[in-house]
Amino acid sequence: MRIAARAWLCGNAFRINADISGGLFEELRELCTAAGDKASLAIGMVGLTLEHMRHGRMREASRLASETMVVVESIGEPTLTIALCLATISAKLEGGEIAEMLRWSQIVIDATGGDPAKGNIVFGSPLAVALAQRGTARSALGGAGWRVDYDRALAMAHGADPMSYTAVYTYAYGVGTAGGVLLADDAALRDIDEAVEITERSSEDFALGWARWTLATALLRRESPAERERGLAVVGQVRDMCLQGRIYQYMLPVLDVYVARERARRGDRDGAIPLLRQALDDLFHAGQLWSFIASTGALVETLLERGADADLAEAKSAIERLAAAPAERGLVVRDIWLLRARALLSRAKGDEVSYRDYRDRYRAMATELGFEGHMKWAEAMP
Repeated sequence: MRIAARAWLCGNAFRINADISGGLFEELRELCTAAGDKASLAIGMVGLTLEHMRHGRMREASRLASETMVVVESIGEPTLTIALCLATISAKLEGGEIAEMLRWSQIVIDATGGDPAKGNIVFGSPLAVALAQRGTARSALGGAGWRVDYDRALAMAHGADPMSYTAVYTYAYGVGTAGGVLLADDAALRDIDEAVEITERSSEDFALGWARWTLATALLRRESPAERERGLAVVGQVRDMCLQGRIYQYMLPVLDVYVARERARRGDRDGAIPLLRQALDDLFHAGQLWSFIASTGALVETLLERGADADLAEAKSAIERLAAAPAERGLVVRDIWLLRARALLSRAKGDEVSYRDYRDRYRAMATELGFEGHMKWAEAMP
């Protein structure tokens, strides 16, 4: 009885902004060690992982997620494996540990046996969420089948619970659009709006926060000034939720990048560049490689738009830092952003030979991978 109460309090504390990193989790660990209860300990460890993420402690979150999975895999109970794998995969995504993300999502897919509802402790449709996660991992590593995964996940998410529905749309149209993999067209935007409306009627702050972040990401990629203005307003809502502890605080630098890039598009590059610098430094030092990749692209583009000699030198340094950042082999999502940034820098320097080489390689890679956003941006390069 003592273990069960503490396990479920720890496992769900992230939903109500409760702090378990002190006595509560340690009490659970001691009780589980004495009783040999690995399952309850794993539930508590997931809760602590999510608390680290809520406070922006991404390295601690990733390390504890790995420890948790060792415990989960030693138990070998499919329902528990499904629920706890899904809850910790996002820590691996943000840290750029995509091979682990791919492995864990495949474990979940195999454990469900094709049953969309199996393991529905946190998510009503774990299979839909796992497919969206595998699609993200496959696209990031240049693997085949990511589009099929996204399409299956999106189709399965319709009619599911708010948490599943929002998680699928976050991976496909939030993470995918931010990385240049997908474009948020009119149909996608309508679906994202629907996801926000659904989660606004639920009591799940995390679902609502992610739905709003996905909506902001899509709106800020649109051409319409009115839609981008709406996107900024939604960014403000998500930022307030982060500061209130209602969603992960590690998102704050990403939101700052969104705001700064929009300021630059409106002509205030002098005001935008210091914000971008600070956000990028925060992401780099926190080990948030995934968000660091596209955010580096935003800084480079803004510097080159201003175009002073010092800006070109800083853009070159930013590109070199991204290229040297620790990452897994085969992380094509970084490679394609580097090609784009190097093409833009070569053009700004007047190096036409290098520019054409980088541009053509960028176009070819975007087309080969089927990355809609990058294909559109590559074709726009003169």
